Amino acid sequence: MGKATGFLEFKREEAAERDPLKRLNDWKEYSAPFSEEKLSRQGARCMDCGTPFCHIGTEINGFTSGCPIHNLIPEWNDLVYRGRWREALDRLMKTNNFPEFTGRVCPAPCEGSCNVAINDPAVTIKNIEKAIIDKGFENGWITPRIPEKRTGKKVAIVGSGPAGLAAADQLNQVGHSVTVYERADRPGGLLTYGIPNMKLDKGIVERRINLMTQEGITFVTNTEVGKDITSEQLRDQYDSIILCVGAQKQRDLVIEGREAKGVHFAMDYLTDVTKSYLNTNFEDGNFINAKGKDVIVIGGGDTGADCVATALRQECNSVVQFGKHPKLPMSRKKENMWPESPHVFTMEYAYEEAEAKFGDDPRQYCIQTTKLVSDENGNLKELHTINMEKLKDENGLYYFKEIPGSEKVWPAQLVFIAIGFEGADQPVLKQFNVDTTARNVVAAKYGDFRTNIEGVYAAGDARRGQSLIVWAINEGREVAREVDRALMGSTVLV
Repeated sequence: MGKATGFLEFKREEAAERDPLKRLNDWKEYSAPFSEEKLSRQGARCMDCGTPFCHIGTEINGFTSGCPIHNLIPEWNDLVYRGRWREALDRLMKTNNFPEFTGRVCPAPCEGSCNVAINDPAVTIKNIEKAIIDKGFENGWITPRIPEKRTGKKVAIVGSGPAGLAAADQLNQVGHSVTVYERADRPGGLLTYGIPNMKLDKGIVERRINLMTQEGITFVTNTEVGKDITSEQLRDQYDSIILCVGAQKQRDLVIEGREAKGVHFAMDYLTDVTKSYLNTNFEDGNFINAKGKDVIVIGGGDTGADCVATALRQECNSVVQFGKHPKLPMSRKKENMWPESPHVFTMEYAYEEAEAKFGDDPRQYCIQTTKLVSDENGNLKELHTINMEKLKDENGLYYFKEIPGSEKVWPAQLVFIAIGFEGADQPVLKQFNVDTTARNVVAAKYGDFRTNIEGVYAAGDARRGQSLIVWAINEGREVAREVDRALMGSTVLV
C-alpha cells in the first residue's frame, strides 16, 4: 500500500495555503491545491501496515482515534500514488458520502492514529481525500445516481446537517422516497451557516444539495417542526422519521455584565455573517460587524477560531481568544500515547492570519473572565480577567486555581461566547414527545437509534451531543440502515 519504502524516502508536505495577509481581503477558501506529483509522493508514504489503525474509528480516553466512517485509507492512498484516480474515487465513495466536506473541515483523527505517526509526521490523509473528490467533480466522474426503482416507503428527515444528509443519501439509494426538512432558508445545517466560507465554500455545499435533489431527494426549507408543520402531520405522511436536528443549544456565560450590548453567541455571529454574505455580499448590513472594534472570543475551540478569522476579515482593531486550558505541548507527552488523538500545539488558519496581521498568536491560555463592563449607554467597553493555574489534587483530578495579582482589564466592544453547546433545542424534541437524557439529547441507543416513539429515530449530534462531522456521517449511515431494515425486513446498506 503506497511505496514500500515511501515513508523512509519522503517527508510529509503540507498542503499549500494562500498568503495569510492576502486572503484576509476576501472570503474564499484559504487552502490551495496540491500538485499531482506531491500527492503521489504523499500517497507513497502510506506504509504496508499489518494492521492499519487509521480507520479504526473508536474513542480512547474520550477522544476519537481513527476514522469513524472507516474509510479505506490505505487503498486509496496506494491508488493515488499509482495515479489511478478514478479507482481511488470509487474506493473513497464506498464509505464516505461527502468527502468534499470531510476533506475540508474534519479534524482528521485518522492522521493521529496513522502508523507512520508513531515516530514521524503522519501521512497527509485529509489532503489526499480532498484531492480525490475534487478531481472527481472536475473530471465529471460524479453524476446523479438515480435509483432504478422505488419501494413506496416514505421517510422524513428533520435537519439537513451532515447526519441528515448522510441518512437521506443512503435511504434514497435503496429506493425510499426521502424528504428533508430544514428550518433555515438553505439546506446544510452547520455546513452552511456554522462554518465560514473560507473553510468550506458554500458553493460546494450547494453543489452536493443540487446533486442529491437530482437523485430524487426533496428538500423543504424555512420549515420548523412545531411552527410550520406538526409532528402529527409528519407521522401521518411518512413511514419513518429521523431526527437529525443537531446539538445547537449554545452554552451561555453566566457572569456580571452579560447583558451588555456587544455580547453575542459565536454561532449567531457566524450565521448572520454567512447569511448576509450569501444573500447580498454584505450589502444588506444584516450582520454583526467587528470593523474597527476590539474583539474578544471566549472559548478556545474551532468555533472560536472561526470567529477570529471572521473578525479579521471585517477589519477589527484587535482580536484575542481566551482558552481555559494551558498551551498544548509541541509533541505528544508520554501519557498521550499513540494511537490516541494527539494533544499537541497547532497553528490553525485563523491564528496564522492573526499573527500575520498583528504580530502575535491571538490565543491566551488559562484565563478566566470575571466580569463585563458597559458604558453609560449599556455598550460593552471592557472585560476583566484573572489568570488560572491548572493543578492536580491527591486523587489525580485536575482543578483550576486563581493566581492572585494576575488581574487584567481588556478593552472590548465585541465579545463572542464560544464555550460549547448544551444539547439539542428542546421544542422540536417535545413536539415528538421523545425521551431525552441528562445531557439534553435524544435517548436512543447507538446501533439501534430508535426513540421511545414508534417509527421515530434520532442520529448525529441530536443523539450523541456535539461531536465531529465524521461521527455525524457515521450515525447518518447507521440510522439509515436500521430504518431500511425496519421498513423492508432486511437491508443491503452497510
